[in-house]
Amino acid sequence: MNWRSVTFDWNQVRAFLVTAEEGSLSAAARALGLTQPTLGRQVAALEERLGVVLFERLGRSLSLTRSGLELLEHAREMGEAAGRVSLVASGRVEAVAGEVSVTASDAFAAYLLPSMLERLRQAAPGITVEVVASNGLRDLRRREADIAIRHVRPEEPELILRRVADMRARLYAARSLVERLGRPCEAAQLSSWPFVGFERSDRLMNALNAQGLALTPDNFRIVTQNGVVGWEYVRQGLGVGAMVEEIAALAPDVECLLPGFPPFVVPVWLVTHRELRKSRRIRVVFDLLAEMLAGEGDDGTGPEPSSSSAARVP
Repeated sequence: MNWRSVTFDWNQVRAFLVTAEEGSLSAAARALGLTQPTLGRQVAALEERLGVVLFERLGRSLSLTRSGLELLEHAREMGEAAGRVSLVASGRVEAVAGEVSVTASDAFAAYLLPSMLERLRQAAPGITVEVVASNGLRDLRRREADIAIRHVRPEEPELILRRVADMRARLYAARSLVERLGRPCEAAQLSSWPFVGFERSDRLMNALNAQGLALTPDNFRIVTQNGVVGWEYVRQGLGVGAMVEEIAALAPDVECLLPGFPPFVVPVWLVTHRELRKSRRIRVVFDLLAEMLAGEGDDGTGPEPSSSSAARVP
């Protein structure tokens, strides 16, 4: 089929594109902030318009058909073009007013952003901030956010990024749990303690074991991908958890275990797109956030192009 001769509804094409990239309607709906039925109707409408089947339904997952694979290449071109148009339009806005979207992890957004948002409101009262609390790496090129606060160095070459801080994460537990199990004096004593895991990954376990613990998956009977939920479980005594010092300091009901234990370094990257940086309102928010975040430990590197080496932390 000659896809270029067909008139497309961009919302339908975007629904198809994100579904193809995410692999399921539910994941795509979360990424786009839509309900799953709404997204499904958009994909179905595109299939009806084209007269082809784009996905094969395999249980809860989706697999692209031959027609879907052929369309995917063109849909990606449309996505890039739409992103460039949006970026250029945003870059021409020169008033220090309007909306700026900022994405950060759910824990960072819930516990550390509020004080920064208050200072930002005082410094730039004409700016409205939309906070996108997400632990996923949002795509700045597609305008899912204007500015991202990330703990992993982005790889896209067209991004401007600044490593504004290095936070330190330590192990914490509720005082009630410490009173029940006894205050540990050395790392090996924590090997029998329950832990609250963040994501289904062995990274945290392996990092702790490398420093003297002997943890197994049995220690991680509670796992969540939501940082706020996981931290609340730690506060309620369900297990030991890792958290940055700045957030832990806000919780008087927890205490640091093994203060002499080497902390995990959690880099904080402030990221935006090169063209978005030309927008005055986005530049103002970027610079103010950089200034506030630098208070947590600016390394003085300043803006730099991204590279393919991403720093990963447990």
